[in-house]
Amino acid sequence: MTIDHGAARALIASSEWFRELPPEVVSQLGRLARLRQLDDGTRLFAQGDEADGLYGVLRGQVRISSQGADGRELLVNVFEPGGWFGEISMFDDLPRTHDAAAQGATDLLLIPKREFRALLEADPGLYPHFMRMLCRKLRRSFGYIESAAFLPLRGRLAYRLAELVELHGQANSDGSVTIGLHLPQDELARMVNAARPSVSRELKTLEADGLIALAYGEIRVLDAQRLAAVAEGQTSSRR
Repeated sequence: MTIDHGAARALIASSEWFRELPPEVVSQLGRLARLRQLDDGTRLFAQGDEADGLYGVLRGQVRISSQGADGRELLVNVFEPGGWFGEISMFDDLPRTHDAAAQGATDLLLIPKREFRALLEADPGLYPHFMRMLCRKLRRSFGYIESAAFLPLRGRLAYRLAELVELHGQANSDGSVTIGLHLPQDELARMVNAARPSVSRELKTLEADGLIALAYGEIRVLDAQRLAAVAEGQTSSRR
């Protein structure tokens, strides 16, 4: 399958990483892009691998995760079409920080590291844009660390749900927001490093308190303000 350069440019232009760049830079990135196709479950890279570039999802999903010494998996994120990942190693020249694997048949755009760095060296004025994006991601990472260190499971769960609303939220006419990511409860449990039964109980409590509504593989946030309050460490989700 050959790459559709129009689709490549559209994906690049719609990304928060690139949409503020000049059109000629977006077009140049589109010309640099390569197509990678993965079958379900295929590993794209492993923690510690040398980085080959920056990836964007055209079709399917990519799971970003790490594994503890006890074999437990921590699910860091799931990227769907339009999502980009792998940027850290593009700038610090260090190995990959996590594992990445396809979930379902997956098509990816690869912007090769060497060509991307050459583009930046030719136009150093692009660096501040990407530094702002990296700082935004770093701030989000600090939030993860603080929630893991200070919050009980309910707070950690609320924090991740609020973040998923920010990244994948789809507004509904009734004012609620659907998390536009198919996320079974066992996957959500891996995101907050907890057992699935415990996560299920907390989700049902949040639902009973009117903060969320649950359906198979789907979560709808009914009261984002109160959910954010729980994520900030307020102990009760009740009015």
